[in-house]
Amino acid sequence: MNEVVLYDYWRSSASYRVRIALNMLGVKYKTVSINLLEGEQRSRDYLVLNPQGLVPTLVIDGRTLTQSLAIIEYLAELRPDCGLMPPDIADRQSVRALAYAIAMDIHPICNMHVAAHVTTITGKADAREEWTKHFISDGLRKVEAMLSDFNGEFSFGDKPTMADLCLVPQIYNARRWGVDVSDFKRIVDIDGKCAKLPAFHAAHPDRAKP
Repeated sequence: MNEVVLYDYWRSSASYRVRIALNMLGVKYKTVSINLLEGEQRSRDYLVLNPQGLVPTLVIDGRTLTQSLAIIEYLAELRPDCGLMPPDIADRQSVRALAYAIAMDIHPICNMHVAAHVTTITGKADAREEWTKHFISDGLRKVEAMLSDFNGEFSFGDKPTMADLCLVPQIYNARRWGVDVSDFKRIVDIDGKCAKLPAFHAAHPDRAKP
């Protein structure tokens, strides 16, 4: 079997999601750190791998995969029994809706290069923090409401799915930026349950930091 390589930045939410997925599937992988703060994602060699200049990039099965949710769904289809996606088509739609609400509606607005540009165009030193806290808080409030439609220990059912792989990194970011998450009772409860699982624990940025 070819070596599995994850091009990763330790604080990247998208990379964090994929680390959890690989851990859940028991896939051994080598990490190559791409330091976003130093602009390594814009290097010529990295852009050959990932023309968007984003992380993560996963090299697996002789393929080069980009975009975290597409990577997670690839892994889920490799191992349908892993639980990342439910077997029922309607249930998969529910999991995708929760995952997309975070990965497509909260994360891109608060991404490093977007939030940094807000500071540039406003000329306010604290604009990035204000922007990030506002959109994370507003987005998580909506996700909390969505979660009320589902029962179980985790976001959808009694086992972690792709929805939880998106939720946990977003809560990490929320706390890092000083967002008050105390009103998001269901989210905080799910995050606490995930934190006790080895796959999530091992993927945490504190353990992924080079």
